[in-house]
Amino acid sequence: MRFIPAAAFGFLLVVAFAATGHAQGIETRAREAILLDATTGSVLLEYNADQRMPTASMSKVMTMYMVFRALDEGRLHLDDELEVSERAWRMGGSSMFVEVGDRVRVEDLIRGVIVHSGNDASVVLAEALGGTEEEFARQMNEQAQELGLTGSHFANATGWPADDHYSTARDLAHLAQALIEHFPQYYHYFSEQEFQYGVAPDGNPMDPQHNRNPLLGNFVGADGLKTGHTEEAGYGMIGSAIREDQRLIVVISGLPSDAARGEEASRLLDWGFREFRTVSVFDAGEVIDTARVWMGTEGRVPLVLAHDLTLTLRNTDLDGLEARVRIDEPVPAPIAAGTQPGNAVLVFTAPDMPTREVPLVAATDVGEAGFFGRVAGAVEYLLYRFL
Repeated sequence: MRFIPAAAFGFLLVVAFAATGHAQGIETRAREAILLDATTGSVLLEYNADQRMPTASMSKVMTMYMVFRALDEGRLHLDDELEVSERAWRMGGSSMFVEVGDRVRVEDLIRGVIVHSGNDASVVLAEALGGTEEEFARQMNEQAQELGLTGSHFANATGWPADDHYSTARDLAHLAQALIEHFPQYYHYFSEQEFQYGVAPDGNPMDPQHNRNPLLGNFVGADGLKTGHTEEAGYGMIGSAIREDQRLIVVISGLPSDAARGEEASRLLDWGFREFRTVSVFDAGEVIDTARVWMGTEGRVPLVLAHDLTLTLRNTDLDGLEARVRIDEPVPAPIAAGTQPGNAVLVFTAPDMPTREVPLVAATDVGEAGFFGRVAGAVEYLLYRFL
């Protein structure tokens, strides 16, 4: 392997080694927990992250994913008015306090789900998109499979307890990550701290209901997402915060109280921001090295990354960091741009850390040399091989 001097790439290479897999360094009081970087997907902490668990209202994030997708595709509009069914009106638990026969704007229903955690609002939206809540749940499961949420199954739009309604901390974190990435134009609803809807019996406006997310207004950079609580699930939440372009997502469940939920989410996020950072290492198309070509129209081919490389690293894992290019060369022509010549990879290593390998691809096409070029190439190969 060829060593790539750190000086060749400046400071970014010095901090390029990622926290691959997961990096424990803190314990959690949650029954299930995960903390990940939203940009790179690096898991900073996990505890029972693949354990099946009841979601409570945290699964309303999937309901909102479905709604945002419908808005994005033009199947639903913020100003559309949806009629409240008797089934939606009769839903127990948290409520937006809509009435049977009311026609409610989609945007108000979105706020009713996110801020009020309204089960009634969730069912209104589900019935509008699926015809029935059962059909909407089937669509939720179909969407979950598309997102790779293999540990999840949804039986309703609300998170109401059911034997076949469950998820995992890992799946809920990836769901939040997908929602933030796919629908940034609607994500701001999750940061709203209160929402007023409806008229009280005395004819005055109802008092505003406050968002139950304990991070909002109390943790710097917090802007989402959703709490949940049932007797079986305990107190849980999906939380997210952003600081200096680094976004972290935390999922916790099984806490004994609302206060414990807020304290634990804050503690884990604070630890993540303190211990880790996310950096842009190389841009797509940036030449990392070149590879020797055998019997080609060019003697070397530049090697680049196919995609931008952004990595999450732990501040204490910088000592002994090395980057090397590994390649089987010379690489026989022809070579097509975008292919991985000689199994070329950029390898990052550091003591006591797993090796990270990133494929390198050819930046340009290299054709096969003509007769005399092939003869010269054969001679050059023999000299390279035996001298």
